[in-house]
Amino acid sequence: MNRRRCLQGAGAATLGAWFGNAAAGAEQDDLVGRATTSLSHFFRDPDMRWFQDRLPVARAILIAPEIVKAGFIVGGSGGRAVLIARDRIGKWAGPAFYALATGSIGFQAGLQVAEAVTLVQTDKGFESLLSTSMKFGADASIATGPVGKGATQDMVTDLVSFSRAKGLYGGINLDGTVVSLSADWNAAYYGKPASASDILIRRRMVNPKSSRLLRMAAFGPGPGRRNR
Repeated sequence: MNRRRCLQGAGAATLGAWFGNAAAGAEQDDLVGRATTSLSHFFRDPDMRWFQDRLPVARAILIAPEIVKAGFIVGGSGGRAVLIARDRIGKWAGPAFYALATGSIGFQAGLQVAEAVTLVQTDKGFESLLSTSMKFGADASIATGPVGKGATQDMVTDLVSFSRAKGLYGGINLDGTVVSLSADWNAAYYGKPASASDILIRRRMVNPKSSRLLRMAAFGPGPGRRNR
């Protein structure tokens, strides 16, 4: 009887761990899915020509499908984001998961929620994001990217950010945002602890559920779907 109870207890513990991991992984899967949708929005937007043209040569891209202003929901301003990186031959890897803490002062008047993408243009910008925590503007320079079909100017900065919300552009100033690596989310998504370097440089971690996001970064939303 005791042996049977021990086996039942072990089985329950195993099932509990499995369901717990599945539940945790569901959050990460959802964020990756929403990040893919956000990236599609920026690809399809005719006013994001500058972003569309520079993504193929970017070092990496940080995608935050939802950044909220303090008071709109419980908690401070910020959100979650994923970072994917491109190697020297153009192959994308990731994602690594991050948390963003922004200042409410950076929100355009009347704006409560926005989606944002940040192009990483330099090795310095990329390396700063590989640390456990960094601050936009302090550890890497950042500027708001140009919008409009005629935007062609060069941006001499480590990071270039774009945001969208209900048809508004430039709704968030991300300068001063603290970006922290979400070690628990990375572990949940890949099944074991993983640093940003493990995921994005050494590429030891792969989750097939990220394939759609990586294809989107490499090829856009599909043949003929980028607005020009």
